[in-house]
Amino acid sequence: MTSKIGSTVLGYPRIGPNRELKRALESYWSSRTGEAELRAVARELRLDSWRALRDAGLDSVPGNTFSFYDQVLDTAVTFGAVPPRYAELGLGPLDTYFAMARGVESMPPLEMTKWFDTNYHYLVPEIGPDTRFSLADRTPVEQYREAAEAGVTTRPVLVGPLTFLLLSKPAAGAPEAFRPLDKLAGLLDAYAELLGELYRAGVEWVQLDEPAFAADRSQPELDALREAYQRLGALGERPNLLVAGYFGDLGAALQVLASSPVEAIGVDLVAGTSTVDSLSSVRGLQDKTLVAGLVDGRNVWRTDLDKALATAATLLGSASEVAVSTSCSLLHVPYDVEAEENLDPQVKSWLAFAEQKVREVVVLGRALQAGRDAVAEELAAARAAVADRAQADRVRNNRVRARLQAMRPEYTTRSDYENRRAAQQKSLRLPPLPTTTIGSFPQTTDVRKARAALRAGRIDQATYRQRMREEIERVIHLQEELGLDVLVHGEPERNDMVQYFAEYLDGFASTDNGWVQSYGSRCVRPPILFGDVSRPKPITIEWASYAQRLTEKPVKGMLTGPVTILAWSFVRDDQPLADTAKQVALAIRDEVNDLEAAGIRVIQVDEPALRELLPLRAAQHEAYLDWAVTSFRLATCGVAESTQVHTHLCYSEFGDVINAIVALDADVTSIEAARSRMEVLDDLNSVGFGRGVGPGVYDIHSPRVPEVAEVADLLRAALAAVPADRLWVNPDCGLKTRGYVEVEAALKNMVGATAEVRPSLR
Repeated sequence: MTSKIGSTVLGYPRIGPNRELKRALESYWSSRTGEAELRAVARELRLDSWRALRDAGLDSVPGNTFSFYDQVLDTAVTFGAVPPRYAELGLGPLDTYFAMARGVESMPPLEMTKWFDTNYHYLVPEIGPDTRFSLADRTPVEQYREAAEAGVTTRPVLVGPLTFLLLSKPAAGAPEAFRPLDKLAGLLDAYAELLGELYRAGVEWVQLDEPAFAADRSQPELDALREAYQRLGALGERPNLLVAGYFGDLGAALQVLASSPVEAIGVDLVAGTSTVDSLSSVRGLQDKTLVAGLVDGRNVWRTDLDKALATAATLLGSASEVAVSTSCSLLHVPYDVEAEENLDPQVKSWLAFAEQKVREVVVLGRALQAGRDAVAEELAAARAAVADRAQADRVRNNRVRARLQAMRPEYTTRSDYENRRAAQQKSLRLPPLPTTTIGSFPQTTDVRKARAALRAGRIDQATYRQRMREEIERVIHLQEELGLDVLVHGEPERNDMVQYFAEYLDGFASTDNGWVQSYGSRCVRPPILFGDVSRPKPITIEWASYAQRLTEKPVKGMLTGPVTILAWSFVRDDQPLADTAKQVALAIRDEVNDLEAAGIRVIQVDEPALRELLPLRAAQHEAYLDWAVTSFRLATCGVAESTQVHTHLCYSEFGDVINAIVALDADVTSIEAARSRMEVLDDLNSVGFGRGVGPGVYDIHSPRVPEVAEVADLLRAALAAVPADRLWVNPDCGLKTRGYVEVEAALKNMVGATAEVRPSLR
């Protein structure tokens, strides 16, 4: 008899409630501790999570969700898809894994990009005609046994074979017609072998994640999905299969999966609300378990349990069993809202982090099994919190809403670019191939200690400002010594490019412990946007003005754009995102205008998340890009022709938003390009991009320092695609996470490479 799933979650955070994994990784990478110590920390984190989920009352506990860096990279290693150049380094298995993730001195890492429309990053596998898949690593089996020994029965979670291949890129040198999906048959052999081993180990259920089908997919891709699950479902010895789709409506893929011999299908009923209406017409679903994603796995608001139960009631009868789950993995939310001692009590009462969401799933599961009366108290508490949030005065600001209503078309337009370029060159007098950085410089231990001391009350604001000024002076003098042309103040006063601004804007709340993994050891604390947004007072003017007084070279004012502030925050879900974005844009516009008035001639408004928020379905692209572009222009179009507006985009597939990048109308756009070796320039050229562009010439997410010749080669490649009078030279991204030794060496080589190339322009 098939065991029931009941209540479950699709995944769980893995960095540790106090970022234990982050500290263990960084200690290992710096050689302060060894592999045994790192693995011991990882084991404790896994055991703690499994036990906590079991003890919370879940009927099915997910396993194999831990990763030292990224689950897609784990999948590549599991099935032997390690590019030969890494295997030939002669390192042990763990260090080979980290070489793929972070690079080594002699070898850059794999390309990295965003996991669908989230702020999580994954490593892009490289698959070629010669890739031979095999069961090369048995971690999923080992972790199942590890949990069993601790008294917890888990459901191993794997990236599904179709999503793995659809997220991969062709290896260098692959024929033009080759696509990773061509290797499906060999990959299925390896999956089949793993499923057999898991079955023999006693595994009852395996979860295969296929979020790639929440996006538009071709008929051949749907046919491949059918082929995969017909084959895996027909295996003689295998566990029960739960295929989970999330981040949206599965569309035609839902019928494909319902027609296959899998036992359960997971659907996201938060991002894919239209799924509810289509379920009754899906043939074959009546013989399966429907795992209903009713609790939002990506945002932090408490679930309206009454509404969720009403939705669940409409599903009864559409499947043989209705189980309750989160909409996706809880990887995307912090651990525990109760750890937030300084969060406003009213706002806190509206929130649910991972631990609270697990409890919500358990309550919904009990209500379905035993009736509402069994959880009446929990339902009443949730009802009160939802009502309090809806009625709270602090959520609405009539002045903000009136200002938005008064917005006119001229608020989002500037003069012709060529006129602006002439005025800016006259004002700035920059050399050909001007050099700059993206904004942040390394956050030293002293800087972090000063910020912590201010929070703890051990130093006052005056002392803190003096220490930040000393760091800004150091950064300005360093850039002058290196020979950079457009300088930055280094952002020592900023904890994070979104959180910092959120702390100064009305309508936001910030957490002390709300950490979420972005990739590897990189964690962020997304602020919580709960109400109408406004800027009570200037935010960056003091620091930018001080830096500009220290040098005759132009210093960039550094701001975060409205789309990125939304993307990297937990955003209110009670009004359209477009309205919220425009509120944020007006606040940023005020800051842009104040920077210009303070004498800052170059202002950068970063939008690295422009591509990230793009809906997965093409039918929704136009509406999103319209408000995203409008928001950026609303923030930036209030300045004079002579003020140069920059923006920065990173770690995304830019082809999908290339026309929007043009429409932003920034004077200079810097973009990630080093890992892909300038591939993005082809996209820009395809639409006749005619403004300044700074393709990154070295990857800052790797500790390696590029040689002068390497950077010069990339510059020459860029010059083949971009005229010299529009080409800028910069790293891929900000330098906050790097150390000063490597940063100084890398920037010195970047400036040296520029000096080497400039004479060829005459």
